[in-house]
Amino acid sequence: MSAAIRVVWGKTRDFGALVMFSHTLFSLPFAVISIVWAAGGIPPGRIVFWSLIALVAARNGANAFNRLADREFDAANPRTAHRHLPQRLLGIREVWIFVIANYAIFIAAAGMLNMLCLALSPVAIFLISSYSYTKRFTWLSHLYLGFTIASAPIGAWFAVTGSFAFTPFVLGTVVMLWIGGFDILYGTQDIDFDRKQGLYSIPSAFGLKPALYISRFLHAVMVGLLLFLFVFRGLGAVYLIGIVLAAFLLMLEHGIVKPHNRRLMKIASYNLNQVVSMLILLFTMLDYFL
Repeated sequence: MSAAIRVVWGKTRDFGALVMFSHTLFSLPFAVISIVWAAGGIPPGRIVFWSLIALVAARNGANAFNRLADREFDAANPRTAHRHLPQRLLGIREVWIFVIANYAIFIAAAGMLNMLCLALSPVAIFLISSYSYTKRFTWLSHLYLGFTIASAPIGAWFAVTGSFAFTPFVLGTVVMLWIGGFDILYGTQDIDFDRKQGLYSIPSAFGLKPALYISRFLHAVMVGLLLFLFVFRGLGAVYLIGIVLAAFLLMLEHGIVKPHNRRLMKIASYNLNQVVSMLILLFTMLDYFL
């Protein structure tokens, strides 16, 4: 492998880690469900292609922007001090270029879909970028994070139909509650740090036990909305089995939370939730196409 290829590969790997690319599994499954429901089946390849490009670009840009906005806090927090900007594995300028490039790709992809997506793309960029500052003034930051990621299924519906509808906003609310719930769990690791730095979060504002109860409540409402979609859209037994399995995993997630055990927190906050989203996608698609 030549030196140039090694440099390119290293940068690609660093940027992938910076934006936690593997966590695309949180938003992608619900976007796929929204696309299929909106299209009434498999949509045209052009729609799928540009929708995925828009989703990935927006997510990469937002995550990189968040790392820029939080770089001083990340450097001060022992749990996050190893990240790329505090360790100077990536420079501030090149991360800014990455953010701008991804947002430009997002706008271009939105324009390739329809005028509604193009018109809403600046609004989407503002929303997904502004999340980075919410912990500075409100403990509702967890739900705001979920709200921004909820744009994935809503935007996917717009990409197919170019119009508003009720279903994508229910799916978006599911995503908001789900993301907000496990972000609260993740935030329990930083209670002391957040209080010391004057950052706002539900765990730092209300304490550990109330935060865990709030997270459980959000996930319970999420499951309730998924069951509502079962009735509202006249879905079948296969979909229902998927929701039951997802609910079981969410209960397991809450059962293993230990804020001072980082391995278990990673499993509870990330690994299990990646399985939850893929389970919901798999059983929803099986229900739809079988």
